[in-house]
Amino acid sequence: LRSYLRDESSRLRRLRRFYEKVQALHQDPEASVDNPLLAFSLIKRLHSDWPNVIYSDEATRNTQALHAGLEEVEQELPGTEDLDGAARALMRLQDVYALSVKGLANGVFQRAGHPPLYSPSRRVSLSADDCFHVGKVAYDTGDYYHSIAWLEEAVSLFRLSYGSWNLEDRSSLEDALDHLAFSYFMAGNISHALSLSREFLRYDPSNQRVSRNVAKYEKLLERGTGASGTGRGAMVPHHCCPPPHALLGPLSPQPAPERLLHLGCSYETNGSPYLLLQPAKKEMVQIRPYVALYHDFITDAEAETIKGLAGPWLQRSVVASGEKQQKAEYRISKSAWLKDTADPVVRALDQRIAAITGLDLRPPYAEYLQVVNYGLGGHYEPHFDHATSMKSPLYRMKSGNRIATIMIYLSAVEAGGSTAFIYANFSVPVVKNAALFWWNLRRNGDGDGDTLHAGCPVLAGDKWVANKWIHEHGQEFRRPCSADPQD
Repeated sequence: LRSYLRDESSRLRRLRRFYEKVQALHQDPEASVDNPLLAFSLIKRLHSDWPNVIYSDEATRNTQALHAGLEEVEQELPGTEDLDGAARALMRLQDVYALSVKGLANGVFQRAGHPPLYSPSRRVSLSADDCFHVGKVAYDTGDYYHSIAWLEEAVSLFRLSYGSWNLEDRSSLEDALDHLAFSYFMAGNISHALSLSREFLRYDPSNQRVSRNVAKYEKLLERGTGASGTGRGAMVPHHCCPPPHALLGPLSPQPAPERLLHLGCSYETNGSPYLLLQPAKKEMVQIRPYVALYHDFITDAEAETIKGLAGPWLQRSVVASGEKQQKAEYRISKSAWLKDTADPVVRALDQRIAAITGLDLRPPYAEYLQVVNYGLGGHYEPHFDHATSMKSPLYRMKSGNRIATIMIYLSAVEAGGSTAFIYANFSVPVVKNAALFWWNLRRNGDGDGDTLHAGCPVLAGDKWVANKWIHEHGQEFRRPCSADPQD
């Protein structure tokens, strides 16, 4: 595009110079007749030079070069799936963080009556066409709750700029009104659907389909159907995570005083010679379920090395579904797996994890390091890390269930991205270079229901984590059963 603009600007400069010469020759018609040289120049330009301008193929060559450049990079550009996924990400952020659509369109990340959750250094607004596309993605899936909110904003913005042409627009006020009217009809608000359809006909009175819709809406209202706007019941949003108050507000209920006594920070060696000179910085986050955060678990250089190793191998993350694995909308991320032989940094990380947990990470007692990148609105809905069915693919490793998880934060984020423990009702924000550890299984081998957790959508930033899942076989004498079978 830069080359095209440069070449076209050069062509237009030459065209302007030619125009200025012709204009100068026409400034004094009498002089043109009196001066034979001036007359000759004028006649020549009018006879010979105009065809050079009119029939020049320079503009065509420039356009062809632009098309050729696009073809070279077309495979690397985002596709329809990426664009629709980005639209769904905005709706996910709207839901989970209770953000105003009008605020988002103006570049503001704010809940009503609250300070902004995130204040970007550069504020970016969405156009009417942008809002239309988000609403259209919701509309195409029958999600009229979201389509109404986004198409309303699109209509408002299109009304402000009606009559002006924008290079980026692929839709129009008529498109937005058409889709919004039907969304309201499907939501049960027929009177508003009628009003929007009538507005549409002011701009396109010959549209027979919308005219038939108007007649249909008028008949329904005459019969008393949908006049109150609740004919099909209230539409409710789909939450991919718990409601915002469970993720963003204070802990509720507050921990009992006796439990707070066990929470604190300490330097830990865990009886390991590996940690004698540099103990682990442990913050006890929760007793039940047992969740600990190890600060400064890795260095910036180690984090960059792991991200660099995983980058070329990243693929859309999958989830266990019965005996198979598949992609799912409730997990939006890309991941890659690294063996301990991939790099000395990965091997050192395994040694460090073994030291702080006291567990055996030798194959097949632990899985490879999984590196995950959460992109725009990336999230993972509530789930357990341990298998809840004997048919789970986890048991193919023949090393038992996942006894523990350690999740390392390889990057910081500006907002969002917390790890929320749903039933336990607390969340842990992203702490760069820290590692979050918890037991998935109780000592009797049963799964701990309080470990149900979610990766909340990333509101702003680029979230990278590395997961290490440790299995129960090989840990019999490292984390033995309790004398109490209920423990």
